[in-house]
Amino acid sequence: MSPTDVAARAAAGAGTAQRSVVTTGAWHRIPFAAPGVFRVRPLPREATASYMQRLADTYQLTLPQLLDGAGITLHRHGTPPSAELILTAGAARRLAVLARTPLPRLTCALPHLPLSDAAHDTEAAAYWKRLDAGQQPVRACRLCTRHRSHNATDTAWIHPPPHQLVCPRHHQGAPDPRLTSTVRTWAVPELVAAHHAHQRLLRRPRAATAWTTARAITTRWYDHQQHLTHRWRTRLTRLCTASPHLTTTGNASPALLARDLVTYPETVALARILATLPNRPHHTTDHALSLIAHRLGLPRLASNANDPLRVFLTHTRH
Repeated sequence: MSPTDVAARAAAGAGTAQRSVVTTGAWHRIPFAAPGVFRVRPLPREATASYMQRLADTYQLTLPQLLDGAGITLHRHGTPPSAELILTAGAARRLAVLARTPLPRLTCALPHLPLSDAAHDTEAAAYWKRLDAGQQPVRACRLCTRHRSHNATDTAWIHPPPHQLVCPRHHQGAPDPRLTSTVRTWAVPELVAAHHAHQRLLRRPRAATAWTTARAITTRWYDHQQHLTHRWRTRLTRLCTASPHLTTTGNASPALLARDLVTYPETVALARILATLPNRPHHTTDHALSLIAHRLGLPRLASNANDPLRVFLTHTRH
């Protein structure tokens, strides 16, 4: 039975048990570095281990079985999101063939896949590497994942850029690696509005710097309960009501797990303001603070010499 025949039978809607027999039989007929039966699309910025696990799920195999069938030697042990699977260039080429996806396209989607495509590097090996907390991926949107996984799984781990904190289509987000399930955001519609505003912010020349500064400021406000405390508490309560698992995730507080989601609308709003302020202020700091307070829907911002926004406007912006 050829891979083409297998694909035709799988597409005919056979039951789970029949599909298991078909795909397993097909797998044993696939030689090393031969195209696979199924094409599984990677998610943007997906962890390599996550993508390979989804590929294995599609074939109803374990990850070690998939690697062994592709002729890739697996070293050490690990699991997402605390660890990543690092492939040699030879293993990356085998993965691209198996996935029926050109290596440059796969490399573009998987940030930890090796960039080198040197033909002389024939070693095909995969190594588990433990990741620090700040490097760990987060859960991708469950519905987007299921769509790209032939309904085989709804679990994937990605390294999203700041402007993709939420999925506006399916109203899901996962801002912290400790969350084993996504947070439902439908109860906080302003998150989708903030997402679209963030896309527009990216057109500004100083968008990246403004975002980094704004996030540092709103995080400080949040941690020290400044300015927007009541609004943020209300938003956190709504998120916890829609996603009760926020309150039962290990020893982590829901206030920390959901912090980036809770502060997201104000962070985007502040970043948009900072991106348009002149480098050399033509107005006083108090005037700028009044403008920002108005944009954030506040009567005023407390006049505190140690406030991070005042410090930025007074001493950093020049």
